[in-house]
Amino acid sequence: MSCAETISTYALRSLGIGERLLPRSDITLCEQFTLIGSGMLWNIYFGLLAIVLGFFTAQAIALAKASNTKAVRKSAEWFIFIFRGSPLFIQFFFGYFVFLSIKQSVPAFGDLTDAWLGAAIVLWLNTTAYSAEIFYGALMAVPKGDTEAADAYGFSGWPRFRRIVWPTMLRLAWPAYTNEAIFIFHSTTLVFVSGFPAIQQKGDALYYASYFADKTFNPFIPYPILAGYFVLVTLCIITVFGLIGKRLNRHLPQARDERPKFMAQIFR
Repeated sequence: MSCAETISTYALRSLGIGERLLPRSDITLCEQFTLIGSGMLWNIYFGLLAIVLGFFTAQAIALAKASNTKAVRKSAEWFIFIFRGSPLFIQFFFGYFVFLSIKQSVPAFGDLTDAWLGAAIVLWLNTTAYSAEIFYGALMAVPKGDTEAADAYGFSGWPRFRRIVWPTMLRLAWPAYTNEAIFIFHSTTLVFVSGFPAIQQKGDALYYASYFADKTFNPFIPYPILAGYFVLVTLCIITVFGLIGKRLNRHLPQARDERPKFMAQIFR
């Protein structure tokens, strides 16, 4: 089988499209690149869903933690404490147990025990807790002079939050939130080694890398391939978040990037 045929056969195998049987002997480098790349589709799905949903819910939790109402504030604090205080791997196991109990009580919620939904919910809640603490810290760091100036111009309530507080909070939180986005994407490798099993060998990138390491008895090929894919996606995250960060800071003076004058350094 040529490399082009391998790609057409296995490119979407992790989604259940294409050849069902995995290669068992004479495994080629192209097969490893193709199948591990196919598994990356699941990692991208989990990471993207958690980041997008967590971005909004984390801000809601951060605002709840800053609330003057004790019940709302304490609820947010305990939510953050529980998910930050326990390992993500344990959260997957506990989440699967909870979802399995729900499935037994209400069969209509059977999809909760599938990795595509149950694991995505756990990742979403986990990144919400960590991101909420980031946004809360940024919210508390909003300069008092900004809010006083907003009051002087007649901004109050929702207009003040939307025009002054929220953009400043995002700008302050963005570098740390970028790190959280990278972390939660890397954490997607825990899905199929946790309580959520791979069904019909439709796993993520780590699942296929482990499979090839077991079959070839050589982990020094599939795992570097896996790391290379994660590096590429991480570069994409850094690029996208960097562009958003520049957009958020577009009103600030930008430092000039002056290159040193080579000849001036020699003859000075």
